Amino acid sequence: MKRTFLLLILTIMSVVVWAQPASEQTYIKENYTKAIYDIAMRDGTKLHTIVYTPKDISSSKQYPFLMQRTCYSIAPYGPDEYPARMGPNPFLLRDKYIFVYQDVRGRYMSEGTWTNMTPHIADKKTKNDVDEASDMYDTIEWLLKNVPNNNGRVGQWGISYPGFYTTASSLSGHPALKASSPQAPIADFFFDDFHHNGAFTQGYYLTFPVFGIQHPKPTPKSWFTDEFIQARPDGYTFNLELGPLKNFNKYYKDNFFWQEMMDHPNYDAFWQKRNILPHLKSVKPAYMTVGGWFDAEDLYGPLNTYKTIEKNNPNAYNTLVMGPFGHGRWSRETGHTLHNDVYFGDSIATFYQKNIETEFFNHFLKGPGDGKTGLPEAYLFNTGRNEWRKFDKWPAPQAKKRTLYFHPNGKLSFEKPTAANAYTEYVSDPLKPVPYTEDFTQMTGFTPFNYMSEDQRFASTRPDVLVFESDVLTEDVTLGGEILARLLFSTTGTDADFFVKLIDVYPNDMKNHDYLVDKEVVLAGYQQMVRSEIMRSRFRNSFSKPEPLKANERTELAFRLQDVLHTFKKGHKIMVQVQSTAFPLFDRNPQKYVENIYRADAADFIKATQRIFMQANAASGLEVEVID
Repeated sequence: MKRTFLLLILTIMSVVVWAQPASEQTYIKENYTKAIYDIAMRDGTKLHTIVYTPKDISSSKQYPFLMQRTCYSIAPYGPDEYPARMGPNPFLLRDKYIFVYQDVRGRYMSEGTWTNMTPHIADKKTKNDVDEASDMYDTIEWLLKNVPNNNGRVGQWGISYPGFYTTASSLSGHPALKASSPQAPIADFFFDDFHHNGAFTQGYYLTFPVFGIQHPKPTPKSWFTDEFIQARPDGYTFNLELGPLKNFNKYYKDNFFWQEMMDHPNYDAFWQKRNILPHLKSVKPAYMTVGGWFDAEDLYGPLNTYKTIEKNNPNAYNTLVMGPFGHGRWSRETGHTLHNDVYFGDSIATFYQKNIETEFFNHFLKGPGDGKTGLPEAYLFNTGRNEWRKFDKWPAPQAKKRTLYFHPNGKLSFEKPTAANAYTEYVSDPLKPVPYTEDFTQMTGFTPFNYMSEDQRFASTRPDVLVFESDVLTEDVTLGGEILARLLFSTTGTDADFFVKLIDVYPNDMKNHDYLVDKEVVLAGYQQMVRSEIMRSRFRNSFSKPEPLKANERTELAFRLQDVLHTFKKGHKIMVQVQSTAFPLFDRNPQKYVENIYRADAADFIKATQRIFMQANAASGLEVEVID
């Protein structure tokens, strides 16, 4: 079991050890020399760094650095041991770079103290004012001086948490850092990964040993493997029987990250200073931010990293790439590209690696570096048409803003409701929460994955899930850009969550494709989730200063679902579902206002009737952007 969990950590979270053919490892051994260093930072802390240098390097054949900094281990550590794969992709491996891997502070073989989402220090005054940017600067300085025959240029990449380190390190200001590719980067832990709009991502309940235990000293081995929960018989039952969140103290009373979560339920200074986005100003390197449309972990991060750089740095080279992938899955080729049951085409990861990622790094690290890469501003995959599309700007300025309105009798249309007094309602019972998936094996996985495109028929038949569905489309409708859920609601409680899902309903005569893993799946009538998001209504006016609701008072709640590029084809239907629980992906709102839900008692959890209004002066729906 320990071995299984460790494999999940390294594959699902860091996405750095996907199995590769033996020939690739052989190629690395035959063409690269491995060197191991402990590089001293300005405060004296030594960071463990492994450098793989091409064997044909010389004064007449120089190479750039391509670097990854990670909290997930840079194994293998032995001087004669080589990784199964190296670099962002096999094309760059064969193009040859000086590949550099570094354990960040307090992780594995590096010295120092570990902190989650290291706060960036914009105004450093002493040698002890250290962060990821200063560590990157000091590392680059050392590499330039101590690794001979480099060409003086440095690039970096990282997926997931290493994506955060890529973003934070890009602020080093070092003139040699020319190219930065944050991929599925965490940007802000109150909106990424561990929270969504203030709701706790309880589906991460197994991950806390990885992030909340300090290593005793530099070590090549994982020190947290004895701390994993054994969730039986399944994640839904385990979490429901556990009761309120405070009961996780049974397992995590000594886990510093869990205690920080409990102590900071709101978007206070603790979380705000861990948000890297406000610091993305006057950036120096070229950026290519990469994400997956079905990334269950980090979808907020790439979209908002790109948009923030674009807003604050109008003259920077800044591009966005979004493919039909789950978390980090563009880093390996699966042949037939699927997410869950949905097939998008063949060799899509290879297309990205060869024609986008390799072009970016080669241009800025080996080529002219003038920004004339031939790549568009945004290279995005349309998940309804199954094709790449290029944009000069994102969101696309030609998109037309429209609203998908909720209507009585479960209708959904672009026409505004005209009724003077119309609403629908459901009873939300936190003791019988709506499951977020019908695949109970997902709930005992290290992190969620498949639900982002999962068939929602299991939910649409529940009485505590509202369903709004369009007529059969007579022409294609492409939603491309941002989505805003705007709900006019009331509740008999004093707090409430709303989980909103945008769904593509397949025709009743839809045929199964040839690559379904589960042969019992029926795609006819399939309700494929395209996008979803949760919002905790206590944060409707401020994420730092929550407020209770007034029972039975009509209230407006507006919140963003992340962007989409998806064509709902002729013959399909558009559906929206609204519910108050998605368990145990997100924690349950007691529905009675309490100051800190992490410390709520079992008696605080009450049933509540949620009423959604759909009338002329109180219209609920989704504000979308439509591309012709």
